[in-house]
Amino acid sequence: MRYNKIRKMDIADGPGVRVSIFMQGCTFHCPDCFNPETHDFDGGKEFTADTIAKVLDLCAAKYVRGLSILGGEPLHPQNIAGTTKLAKAFKQRYSQKDLWVWTGFTYEDLADKTIWQYVDVVVDGQFQKDQANPMLQFKGSANQRVIDVQKSRQQGHTVLWTE
Repeated sequence: MRYNKIRKMDIADGPGVRVSIFMQGCTFHCPDCFNPETHDFDGGKEFTADTIAKVLDLCAAKYVRGLSILGGEPLHPQNIAGTTKLAKAFKQRYSQKDLWVWTGFTYEDLADKTIWQYVDVVVDGQFQKDQANPMLQFKGSANQRVIDVQKSRQQGHTVLWTE
């Protein structure tokens, strides 16, 4: 598994100041994707235990509200194990901070995955150019959803996130 970049101060990908990691590799190739450099699974840098340690250390700052995991496609079969490992380590160390994940898959398509026990919010669905709207919060197109994962798991149906 590989990752493209880490941002130590991100204010666009979730509420508050966040640390963001962009995983490498995506098969969706959505037209007008905002991160086409993340599509190649062979690009970027190797994702290792040191990568996880670096991300966790960056999240220690008191002003950091949480971690955002984007891509590429962090939940692609080639990436989901590493993404889950990072998510678990983050929530074990920072249970009071939130974890957001962006994926082109739908939440329901991956409902049986272990990662959801660690994720607070998922933005799901592929970017669709014909539904693009720069005024949307935390998503690029109207078809995408911002889902409260823990409420969804508790209630047994998809619950949209509200702050």
